[in-house]
Amino acid sequence: MANILIIDDEKSIRKTLTEILSYEGYKVDEAADGLEGFKMFQAKPYDAVLCDIKMPKMDGLEFLEKAREVNPDIPIVMVSGHGNIDTAVDAVKKGAYDYISKPPDLNRLLITLRNAMDKTTLVTETKTLRRKVNKVPDMIGQSTPILKIKETIDKVAPTDARVLITGENGVGKELVARWLHERSNRAAGPMVEVNCAAIPSELIESELFGHEKGSFTSAVKQRIGKFEQASGGTLFLDEIGDMSLSAQAKVLRALQEGKITRVGGDKEINVDVRVVAATNKDLLQEVEEKNFRLDLYHRLSVILIHVPSLNDRRDDVPLLVDSFLDAVCIEYGITRKVLDKDAMKALQGHNWTGNIRELRNVVERLIILSGKTITVEDVDDFVVPNRDKKKVSS
Repeated sequence: MANILIIDDEKSIRKTLTEILSYEGYKVDEAADGLEGFKMFQAKPYDAVLCDIKMPKMDGLEFLEKAREVNPDIPIVMVSGHGNIDTAVDAVKKGAYDYISKPPDLNRLLITLRNAMDKTTLVTETKTLRRKVNKVPDMIGQSTPILKIKETIDKVAPTDARVLITGENGVGKELVARWLHERSNRAAGPMVEVNCAAIPSELIESELFGHEKGSFTSAVKQRIGKFEQASGGTLFLDEIGDMSLSAQAKVLRALQEGKITRVGGDKEINVDVRVVAATNKDLLQEVEEKNFRLDLYHRLSVILIHVPSLNDRRDDVPLLVDSFLDAVCIEYGITRKVLDKDAMKALQGHNWTGNIRELRNVVERLIILSGKTITVEDVDDFVVPNRDKKKVSS
C-alpha cells in the first residue's frame, strides 16, 4: 500500500483528496501547512507528495526545495488554485514531478500519481541493479588481522559512526570502506568517493562543497559538490591526510553542523552523510607538524580500523593468489592456470612493498607470460625486477 502525503491549508481540499485516494487503496497522511508537512516528510518515508503552493509558515516551493535536499527520489506533485504558467514552470524547474491546477481533474490526478510512483519504482530498481552489477568484492583472508577487521565491520557498519581507515598504499582501505557502506543502513544510497590527494588544493573546496555560477573565473555553471551528492549515503574521503588546512576547516564545520555552503554562495544546505576517511599517513604525526587539525582527527576517528600490510598477513597470500587466478583467467577468457607449490612458496616469501595491488599485478603478469603451470622459475623471471636481482647478486 503506497503512502501519500497531502499538504494543503484548506481542510476541505485535504478531506476530499484523502477520501478519493483512500478509496483507491492509498494510505494518506495530512499536513495543514508546509512546515508541518516538511517535519512529516523528514520523519517518514512516502511514495509521493501532493503539495499546495500558497500556505502559511512555509509555502509549497520552499517545501519543494527542502524536500529535494532530504530525498530527491520522492515525486512531489504541486496542486494549486493560485498558479499560472510561470508558477508551474518554476515548480518543475525546482524538481516538482508535475503541476496540477485546482480544482484538480481527479482522473488526471490519479494518473499523475500512478506515473510518479512508477518512476520511483524504476529509480529504485535501477539502483538495486547497479548495486548488483557493482557488487563489492569479497574481503579475502583468514589471518587474525583480517578476521578482526571483518568483525569490526559487522559491529560498526549498521551505525552512523565515522570511521578512519589507516594502512599503507595498496592494502585495501577502499574495500573496507565499501564493505562499511554495503552493510550499513545507507546501502541503498550512494557511496561517493573523493581522492583528496588527486585534487589540487585550490579546487578541493569546490569538489567537496560545490560552487555557484560565477563564483570564480572558470565557474560557468553551478556545481553540486560531493557532500550533496552523497546525501543519504556515504562519503569516502580517501587520502584525507593530503587535504589542505582550509578545506579541513570546512569539512570540520560540515561534520559538526550537518550543513555546507557552496563556494561563492551564502545559502546553508543540509547534508545527511556518513563520512568514512582513509589515509596512509600518521595523522597524529601530521598534527604535531601542523599539517592536520587535531579537532578534525578526533571527529573522523570515532572508530579506527588499521589494515595490515600484505607482509604482515602472508598466510593470506595463497587465498588471494587463487582468487586473482580465477578473476584474471575469466577476464581474458583463457583456461585457468595453476601455480605449483614452490611458486606459491616463493610468492609468500616475496617482499610485497606494493601490497595487494602489487600481488594482483604480479598474478596477471604470470598468467600472461607463463605456460599452463606457473613455476618457481617463472616467479624468479617475472616477479623480481632485474635491477633488484642485480642488487641481490652484488
